[in-house]
Amino acid sequence: MHEQIRRRCVRLGEQLLETEVTVRVLAKATGFSKSTVHKDLTERLPNVDGELAEEVAKILAYHKSVRHLRGGEATRIKWMNESKKAEKE
Repeated sequence: MHEQIRRRCVRLGEQLLETEVTVRVLAKATGFSKSTVHKDLTERLPNVDGELAEEVAKILAYHKSVRHLRGGEATRIKWMNESKKAEKE
């Protein structure tokens, strides 16, 4: 693995620990694709820094456990906004 990729993995892991945002938000903030961020955090980081990878895995597991709630909330907000638009028309 190239040194640049190793540094990126550690940097992404540390940013995730500091902010505890989702992979999608972290990808947008850093300019990397969601796939790259996810692969760096789940596959490459354990080979670079095992301790950091364990902490990152806990955060990712939490986000996975609540994703159905986030999706439901997003849908509720979408429908509320659409019903407000319909009332104005």
